[in-house]
Amino acid sequence: MNSTAEPIPFGRSMLREHRHVCAFFSSTVEEYDALLPFICDGINCGQRAYHVLPSQHREEHLNWLRNAGVDVEKTMKSRQLEVALPEDTYLKTGRFDKDAMLVLIQDALKAGAELGFPLTRMIAHAETAVDDWKSGIEWAEYEMRLNSVLPNYDDPVICTFDANLLTAPHAFDILRTHPMVILGGVLIENSFFSSPQDFIREVQSRTGPNQSYRA
Repeated sequence: MNSTAEPIPFGRSMLREHRHVCAFFSSTVEEYDALLPFICDGINCGQRAYHVLPSQHREEHLNWLRNAGVDVEKTMKSRQLEVALPEDTYLKTGRFDKDAMLVLIQDALKAGAELGFPLTRMIAHAETAVDDWKSGIEWAEYEMRLNSVLPNYDDPVICTFDANLLTAPHAFDILRTHPMVILGGVLIENSFFSSPQDFIREVQSRTGPNQSYRA
């Protein structure tokens, strides 16, 4: 990350050096109360919004943006707003692939710069990528490896999760792989964040499906 990058208002606080965030929400209202100001601020500043969410939530998501004053049709036409689906991103090969996803994330961030946008604010609904023990382990490794990649970019990456779909072990792994977290709509530094080497060594030592990753 560029040391001169401007702080970004988010979750009643500011995103500064660490811009990889996990956000847990228990309801749609709670989610959009936290995310809409962040999304609208970026669009008003001429930045790009890149969102990944399941197809069944796409129209509802766009309606939330419209009701918040975003010209959805105009911003999508200019590619300032892009709404992608899991099957086009982290499930593109039919299952989650951490190596492919690391490439895809960087391609999406680079695309914003190539299109002329000063920053891309990425928000990804991540819980649909994980439906079993194996994909849960791979997702945790991906999230931790992402922390070695994102410091090369100023762009914030927000990984959102429906708290109702997570088991305690999965939620704790998610916490351990993000330096910042949104809880109760408030951005805070994550005291559970683990060193990448220790965490990856631990998850790779898990030899069997002894825990569930979906509630």
